[in-house]
Amino acid sequence: MEQTKEKPVKEKSNRLKAFLAGIIKENPVLVGLLGMCPTLATTKSLESAFGMGILVILTLIGSNVLISLLRKIIPSEVKIPCYIVIIATFVTIIKMFAEAFLPELYASLGVFISLIVVNCIILGRAEAFASKNGPLLSLLDALGMGIGFTMALCIMGIIREILGTGGLTFGVYFTFIPYTSITPLSEYAIKLFVLPAGGFLTLGCILAVMAFYRNHKEEKKLLAEKKRIEELKAKKAAELAAKQAEAKEDK
Repeated sequence: MEQTKEKPVKEKSNRLKAFLAGIIKENPVLVGLLGMCPTLATTKSLESAFGMGILVILTLIGSNVLISLLRKIIPSEVKIPCYIVIIATFVTIIKMFAEAFLPELYASLGVFISLIVVNCIILGRAEAFASKNGPLLSLLDALGMGIGFTMALCIMGIIREILGTGGLTFGVYFTFIPYTSITPLSEYAIKLFVLPAGGFLTLGCILAVMAFYRNHKEEKKLLAEKKRIEELKAKKAAELAAKQAEAKEDK
């Protein structure tokens, strides 16, 4: 009975880990530094960044689940070519849907939609995770990695658009929502941030802030550990002094 209770708990834990890993600890952009080409090229605005993120999520889900289902059938000698064919198929389908239903987004992203085929995040998850796990875990891994990728792109898109144009604009690429432009800081806009150099600068600043936070956290841990060791030493020294005092009294 205990084993049957422990098994569902372990499965739930594994599913949660598979989902959360790509969002926080193994974020493909901010931690793994993968997919730099679309990250730098498609984050001029929040809408284009979000659009690219959604397309990558759909590709990840489709390819991960299908590769997981076929993992025992695909020969190990030709697995990489097979993975690329599967990914390319999903990218082609998604590209056709984007062209049909979101032509403005399709025109904006252009060649970068086709380049999803060679995005190392998708091929990496296929090789590292989907080929070794079941469809459900592969689906959760794809969702986590896709959300992490989209989140990183949106953060960059917001920063670059606000600094580069002085605000945010909606309804340019997703035409099914009303066009809205909020640019209160347009007079202070720095055009550099909507140029390619702005992508490198923004990403560098984000990574620097993350590195500072990580180092600060590690320093706090080291100080806490050092304090704990000193307290233990002081406690042991006090105990030893008490024992020596007792020994003197006995004599």
